[in-house]
Amino acid sequence: MTSTRGWAEYWRDDGRGLEAMHARFREHVYTPHTHDAYSFGVTDAGAQQFHCRGALHTSTPGMVMALNPDEVHDGRAAVELGYHYRIVYVHPRVVSSVLADAADLPTDLSEPFGDASATAPLPLFTRPVIGDRRLADAIARFHAALAGAANELVRDERLRAVILAAATRGATRPPKTRSLEGGAQRRAALRARALIRDSYPEPVPVELLAQAAGCSRFALYRAFHAEFGMSPSDYERLLRLRHARSLLAAGSRPADAASLSGFADQAHLARWFKRTYGITPGVFAGAGYASVESTS
Repeated sequence: MTSTRGWAEYWRDDGRGLEAMHARFREHVYTPHTHDAYSFGVTDAGAQQFHCRGALHTSTPGMVMALNPDEVHDGRAAVELGYHYRIVYVHPRVVSSVLADAADLPTDLSEPFGDASATAPLPLFTRPVIGDRRLADAIARFHAALAGAANELVRDERLRAVILAAATRGATRPPKTRSLEGGAQRRAALRARALIRDSYPEPVPVELLAQAAGCSRFALYRAFHAEFGMSPSDYERLLRLRHARSLLAAGSRPADAASLSGFADQAHLARWFKRTYGITPGVFAGAGYASVESTS
C-alpha cells in the first residue's frame, strides 16, 4: 500500500501464527485498537507516539515497542517528517510453545507450535517502549526473514531468538531455559549436522532435526552453536555455497549455479559468496588455470 503520505507492506504466515509489517507514515493516525498477538516493533527513523495504559509513549530510532495481546493502543507521528518502522505479530500459542521448549517442558515435536499454555506461562511486558539495541536487532533480523521469505529453519531460529530476547530483556518474569552439557551436547550437535548433510539438497524441518538430536529445539540450537560456531541454518547455507563453488569450478554460469544450489537468485548467491569467501562468484569462476596442449 503506497500513497503520497506514506506506504506499507504486509506479510502473513497463517500456518505459524506470524505477521509482519514495514511502513512509513506521516499523517496516518491509528484509532484505538488491539491485537490478539504480541506486537514487537522497531522504529527505524523519525518518531511515533501512542497512548497505552493511560499514558503517552514515544518511540524514537532504535527503540522497541512491546505490546501484550489485547492491549489497547493508538498511534501517530510525533514529528513532522513522520516515522518509519518494522513490526512483527506473534500469536500467544507460539510464544508459549517456544518458552516451553526452552525450559525443556513436554511438547509435541511433531507440531511446529503446539498448545503449550498449560506448562509455559506467558510473559507480561510492563514497558510499552524499551531501549534495548540487542532486542531491536533480533526483531529486525526476524522481520527480514519473514519479509524475505527465508526458509523454515532460518525463520524458526530468528523467531526463537526474538521471543527469548524479549522475554529475557523486557518481561516481568525471565524465561527458564535448559541446555545440554558435555557429551550429550556434542552428540546432539553431531546428529543434527549429519542429518543436514545427508539430506542435502533437501532442507530439514526443525522438528526432524530436534528428533534426530534427541532434545528440544532450543537445546539443539545452543548445542550446535557451541560445537560448531554457527547455527544449523548457517551450516545448511554453507553446504549450498560449497555446492555452488563446485558448479562454478565445473563451468556453470553464476545464475545456473545459484539455481541449482538452492539460492533465490544470482544476486542472493553473490551476496553470500562475497561475505563468505571475499570474492564474487564471477571472479571465482574465472580464476581457474586453462590447460594448454603442446603442439611441438
